[in-house]
Amino acid sequence: MRGNRRRTVLRRRRSGLTDYRRRLRLLRSQKPRAVVRVSNTRTSCQLVTWAAEGDLVVLNVTGSDLVKKYSWPEDMSKKSVPASYLVGFALGKAAIAAGHEDAVLDIGLAASTPGSRVFAALRGMVEAGLNVPHSEKVLPDDDRTNGAHINDSIAGAMDTTKSSIEGAY
Repeated sequence: MRGNRRRTVLRRRRSGLTDYRRRLRLLRSQKPRAVVRVSNTRTSCQLVTWAAEGDLVVLNVTGSDLVKKYSWPEDMSKKSVPASYLVGFALGKAAIAAGHEDAVLDIGLAASTPGSRVFAALRGMVEAGLNVPHSEKVLPDDDRTNGAHINDSIAGAMDTTKSSIEGAY
């Protein structure tokens, strides 16, 4: 469309960073958002609330926190399915300890493939006790969250890290 009646599209929408329709639906629920993002090196989970000045990050847990705080082996991936599960589990435990019981999942522009790392983090949050609406069909199975599809050494690391997360809260 040309001329002076052309509507300017928002910058984050133009660059493909924000889906404002989905964001508005999430904000209308008036619950904190459980934001899950998977980068090239780590998974990060945040509990975010809305404010007029901008979003407020209430809690933040990343894959690097697994190494620093919860005895995850440093040479293991911080974005694998088991690591994503543990990051979600740690966020869920921290949210419950901070008095937050409900949240809605915000995966941003990530593909919503059942069994993916995003849904592994969701499974961790749900098993920690956080109430997040979801379908059981999208969650990865036990073998994937325990790391049986990678190798056997991950199972021991999963147990020690999960117990240290539970001990922290």
